[in-house]
Order: sequence, then structure tokens, then C-alpha cells
Amino acid sequence: MPKRQIGNVAMDNMNVEEGLAALERNLNSHKKTTVYFLNAHCYNIAQKDFEYRNIINQADFLLNDGIGIMLGARMFGVQLKENLNGTDFIPELLKLASEKRYTAYLLGAGNGVAGKAADKLRATIPGIRIVGSRSGYFSKKANEEIVREINQLAPDILIVGRGVPIQEKWIYDNKESLKATIILGVGAYIDFASGRIPRAPLFMRRLKMEWVYRLLLEPRRMWKRYLIGNILFFYYLMKNKI
Repeated sequence: MPKRQIGNVAMDNMNVEEGLAALERNLNSHKKTTVYFLNAHCYNIAQKDFEYRNIINQADFLLNDGIGIMLGARMFGVQLKENLNGTDFIPELLKLASEKRYTAYLLGAGNGVAGKAADKLRATIPGIRIVGSRSGYFSKKANEEIVREINQLAPDILIVGRGVPIQEKWIYDNKESLKATIILGVGAYIDFASGRIPRAPLFMRRLKMEWVYRLLLEPRRMWKRYLIGNILFFYYLMKNKI
């Protein structure tokens, strides 16, 4: 399936079923695959950070996350099929992993958070095989040890939640040495899965207003991202369109 250009970023356009089917094919064939998610904040970073933009443009799959990207895509004549935000898509992938007996490893968030996320996922997705978990805060010196630990467990799915663009750059730098088939950069998903950060009420998610809930929940941390960031996002879209 050809990628679609949203300015200077190349995205995949698929729905949940198509995305899961593509990843299952790659799991079955042991084809190493990188998966990233693009929201308005990520798009803004990609306009200033060439290395990050180059990495996501080389991704096997770059999936759209949020109403901003869906609106922005229309400016380039692209009608995205479905919102594929990681917080909803990854549980579906893990359900598939449970059914097919694939294994997963969680790398991300603060101390103990990935372990709590693993426990909650085991409780909510019967049969899920999470073989390991570790905090995403580590030094460059610890990198070799972490890669070695992951490779000893050889998970089919490696979920990396270290924040944008750190997680994408880490995956890019370590991809060839990692013994994992599907490697995803997932932002705050591990925090959500652990319950440390609550999801927005369902009605807000259906209205595609989850970003408003995040802003209300963490105003000091999120106001620049959502208030100033949204203005910048449409500025960059217009600039790229022109």
C-alpha cells in the first residue's frame, strides 16, 4: 500500500483491521518492522528535527494519531480511513498476540510503571505473554545491557515508550541489533496501560477531544503542546502546502 504525503512526512493510510493484518503477516514471516505514530506534536517536531523526520519517513508503518492529523491530511487531498492512535491500536495488537501466542516486552515510562502496565495487561488480556518490562529512563552506558536483556528474551513485539523523538532515535540506532520482530514507538502508552495517566471519558474520545482532557489533566506540562502547538501545526501545514 503506497504511502501518502502530508507535506514533507510520508504516512500510511489504513484502518485497524488492515494495520493488524499487515503486522500479523510480518510476525509470521519474522520480518523486522518499525511502527511509529504521528500526531500534531510529532509533526511539529519533524519540521525542526531533520534526523527525526528522516527516521519516521523510513518507518515501515507511520500511523495517524488524532484529529489534527486527519484534518491536516485533507489539506493535501488525503482522506485518512481511521484514527489509529497507539493507545487504542496497541491493545488490539496485544489481543492478536495473545490469540497467536506471540510475546511482548515493555520498555518505557518511569521506575516500576512498565511492570504495573504488564500486570494490568495480563489481567485484561487473557493469555498475553509479556516476557519482560523495564523503565525507559536509562543512560547510554546501560544501553548494551538493556539490548542484551531484550535479546535473551527475544520478544516478538517490543513496545518502546520513551517519548518523541527519543524513542524513534533509539529504535533507529538499535534496530539491527535487537532480536524483536515488531518494534513500536508508543509515547505515553505504557503510562496509560499502567493506570498512572487516566484515559479521557469515552464520550470525549468519540468526539476526538482527548487532547482537551490531557490539557485539563496536566495544564502546566501540556499547555504549550496543545495551545501554541496547534497553531504551529497549522502554520507548518500551510507552509508545506504552499
